[in-house]
Amino acid sequence: MSRTDRWQPAAWAVISVWLAGCGSGMQSGGGGAGNTVIRVEGSDTMVNLAQAWAEEYSKIHPEVRIQVSGNGSGVGIASLIDGVADMANSSRQMRDKELARAEQNTGRRPVEHVVGMDALAVYVHKDNPLDSITVDQLAEIYADGGSITNWSQLGVKNVGCKTDEITRVSRQNNSGTYHYFRQAVLGDRDFKLGSIDQSGSKDVVALVAQTPCAIGYSGMGYHTDDVKWLKVVGKEGGEGVEPSVESVLDHTYPIARPLLIYTLGEPTGAVKEYLDWMRSETGQKILADLGYIPLDFSAPPTETP
Repeated sequence: MSRTDRWQPAAWAVISVWLAGCGSGMQSGGGGAGNTVIRVEGSDTMVNLAQAWAEEYSKIHPEVRIQVSGNGSGVGIASLIDGVADMANSSRQMRDKELARAEQNTGRRPVEHVVGMDALAVYVHKDNPLDSITVDQLAEIYADGGSITNWSQLGVKNVGCKTDEITRVSRQNNSGTYHYFRQAVLGDRDFKLGSIDQSGSKDVVALVAQTPCAIGYSGMGYHTDDVKWLKVVGKEGGEGVEPSVESVLDHTYPIARPLLIYTLGEPTGAVKEYLDWMRSETGQKILADLGYIPLDFSAPPTETP
């Protein structure tokens, strides 16, 4: 079974969380009280979660300092490949060539750790009359050569949209969400030109909220009262399903994905302790409170060896 098949379904923005006091001789991911720094970079989908985890962990372990940076899964993976980051947050799997480059550069092959799940919600303006959409329709809206350009083709009259034309809101191509949507929805077809590409998950939802003609995709946890998400019908047909904890865990929501952290080799020391805490009941409660889906401990996902 391939790695992909296992998970079928603008400026630099940095959030730095400096926890505990300054000290000399800091070790990245090392032991040693008072001088441990853990650098976490990557997925914008996960950056709020990563910051919340770091802040809470500092209350328990003030001797550990955690730096959290976002700006996309691709950025985190690149930093891991260069040996700069201790943890790379990613909302997509690393590619084989990225794994090979990391091993060549650092002598250690990245190891994948599943820390939660996320439903990729499809958002429209709160006054949009559309209630559900199929994966095939999404592909025809977003993919190069796709045939759907107007709301009337989806069987609705969007009175808030003067021209009837669908405004496509997407993510920039360094985003793991962008690449996951392409894989799961477009079937690796190219994206159609002319979308409005946003650098962050929150930005997608904010733009859709201000644009009656718009449709966009973003993590379930970024929902606000100014937008609504659509029920999604899978490629095999059936009823439309809303994103939720239950629909992700029972595999009925068709565009859900794992939230991943990559480390160079098996984690040890402070990095391992931090990762174990993220996957503990305490860490998973923080994840759930932010609108993500906690791990199903009765049937935990299999990690990439």
